[in-house]
Amino acid sequence: MYFRQFRYLVAVSEQGHFGRAAQQCNVTQPTLSSGIKLLEIELGVPIFLRGRGQGFHGLTPEGVRVAKWARSVLAHCDAMREEVALMQDNLKGHLRIGAMPTMSPIVPVLLKPFRDRHPGGHVDVQFGGMETLKVGLNNFSLDIAIAYLEESDLKAKNVLRIYAEKLGLLVPDTPRFQNLTQITWKEAGELPLSMLRPAMHLRHFADEVFAKVGCSPLAHVESESIIHLMFHVQYTELCTIIPTYFKNTPGLHKGTKLLELIEPTVTHDVGLIWTEGDVMMPMANAFVKIVRDLMKSTELQKRLSPELMVEPVEL
Repeated sequence: MYFRQFRYLVAVSEQGHFGRAAQQCNVTQPTLSSGIKLLEIELGVPIFLRGRGQGFHGLTPEGVRVAKWARSVLAHCDAMREEVALMQDNLKGHLRIGAMPTMSPIVPVLLKPFRDRHPGGHVDVQFGGMETLKVGLNNFSLDIAIAYLEESDLKAKNVLRIYAEKLGLLVPDTPRFQNLTQITWKEAGELPLSMLRPAMHLRHFADEVFAKVGCSPLAHVESESIIHLMFHVQYTELCTIIPTYFKNTPGLHKGTKLLELIEPTVTHDVGLIWTEGDVMMPMANAFVKIVRDLMKSTELQKRLSPELMVEPVEL
């Protein structure tokens, strides 16, 4: 039983295709298939479902368990390598960060000091919804997630609370809004809006707040991209709800104005999340330490309102 056989198995389960998995592992498809077949013989169980042709038909129940163990074994192996490198003050490896799309302006601020401290590291950033991030953490394809913390099932995770995200209303910089610095949620609900799609967390949260104040606004334009919605504000009559730190997005100042949303004033707790267990990749551990240090400085405050900053709290 060899590590490369585990890598072949994980690659096939992730790619859902033997040919693409072989390319990912830089081997020929016969080599990959032979390695997995030897693993099945050694374990004495079928790993893949067999069907017509040579295509991928899924994993057997035993295969699902073997794949989960394979990911764990490979994670331990990678952690060992990184820990040895860390002992030599030469930390190298991959840091796999998952984040929700609304947090994209914050990710570079968190990663810059990490990259400065560990130039030999490689960072892979993946954006997705909460369910996607949880799956990534559970199957070891992500080391750390940056996400909202109010999800009830996060109690089983390790969490470092970073900041409280505050929402504002981006409006066209026109005479109608010239003398305003604040706007109520009820007033915002009466304006022509562009909004995130209903399945997205921030849209779901906004809809809940609108419902509490007794209104159900119509979204004239919907998108999965906040930046796209901000362009609608910049060039049309529409308004949109954004995390306040998006106001610093380059190129989107002219023609727009950010108003504070009040009555009610609401915030989201945002933090780092990683799975419990005896394996925490040294790269991930180093990143958490640097984020803690960053929170003690003023660097993150350049992107966030100072009143929203919080003390690092382990949950």
